Amino acid sequence: MNNNIIQQHKQEKERILAKEYIFRDQLLSAKPHVKSDLIKVITGPRRSGKSVFSFLLLKDKDFAYINFEDENLLKITNYDEIVQGLFEVYPKAKWIFFDEIQNLKNWEHFINKLHRRGYNLVISGSNAKLLSKELATALTGRYIPIEILPFSFQEFLRAKNMVIESNSFLSPEKKGELLNLLRSYIKNGGYPEITTKDIELKMYLETLLDAILLKDIVRRYKIRFPQKIYELALYLISNFCSEYTFNRLRKSLNFNSTNTIQKYLYYLEETYLFFSLNRYSLKVKEQIRSPKKLYLADNGFATAKAFQFTSNIGKFFENAVFIKLLRQGYHPNQSLFYYKTRNKKEVDFVLKKGLKIESLVQACYEIGNEKIKIRELKALIEAGKELKCEQLLVITFDYEKQESFHGHEIKFIPYWKWQQD
Repeated sequence: MNNNIIQQHKQEKERILAKEYIFRDQLLSAKPHVKSDLIKVITGPRRSGKSVFSFLLLKDKDFAYINFEDENLLKITNYDEIVQGLFEVYPKAKWIFFDEIQNLKNWEHFINKLHRRGYNLVISGSNAKLLSKELATALTGRYIPIEILPFSFQEFLRAKNMVIESNSFLSPEKKGELLNLLRSYIKNGGYPEITTKDIELKMYLETLLDAILLKDIVRRYKIRFPQKIYELALYLISNFCSEYTFNRLRKSLNFNSTNTIQKYLYYLEETYLFFSLNRYSLKVKEQIRSPKKLYLADNGFATAKAFQFTSNIGKFFENAVFIKLLRQGYHPNQSLFYYKTRNKKEVDFVLKKGLKIESLVQACYEIGNEKIKIRELKALIEAGKELKCEQLLVITFDYEKQESFHGHEIKFIPYWKWQQD
């Protein structure tokens, strides 16, 4: 093996470590796991900050680094050559960080072998279901998953040199600045490079979307008609926070079969571009048959690519609430659902804890509109009765109060005050 490859990666590592970065909140919970002999698996969308997070996690450690985005490495068939090359360059390394590991063929067997040999491993990947599927079979019980998404609002504020505690007093000037930044975050999302650098959002995210579709899907799965999956992605971005069925998508986009739509959507979700949310029901068959709702991993994609005549700020806000629920540890279709009452009133999010419905949540940006407010509250109360849940929450842009409505207590919480990430 040509050690120049690993030497180049070492120089890349040194350049990255020499820079200053925005502190990621998940470092606090992840740091104690560094010494564990379990494999640390860092997953998330492309360009969300997984590599930098991993470098910060290992910053004070003696670690080796390889990036499998390098096509020269992927030509190697004897993986022991990679290990030998690593220790020629890093003779005293106690940790190994493999970046974008999913690009390596049969990577899970390679990682499993190294783990059995006693190496302390950190691996990253941009392919959610591929990683989870293979980890479940090859590394059962021997890994710690850590999911990194684009910046949370708290991290976004940190990047803008503004840190706000949820219970702190804000002057009118500071409050106005905060709400201005919140509007920007809701509309443009939190991709780190867009947030911290003078980069044009539309061009950056168009290029990123092309890379995701081409590298992570078309090439990997040898898609014969790449234009069709591109059309599907654009259609879904333009209809985020909306219900869909495979059959409806097939008709709208003129696909030949629902199986193809289902397969393509699976690929798109694998790359962390979208999340699908089931409608809550005690009956599994009903969950499967009911329309699903679609959410984006970052609101910026809707601003950059959605085909919209007017900006629907309500949908942007709902998507931001969904993303924050992911950060709070809720898992789509396990502890997180949406719901429709028997009278077809919709509740944005059902939060489960074990077998119990923990709370019902509405995302409502325009709470000052009395008609919208009453509609949202009626849906919450009706769903609360059907699901036997008394914890009713409305996440707002900036309205905070506890109100009694038709004999039920409902709590209104501003997004920026709602459970610090």
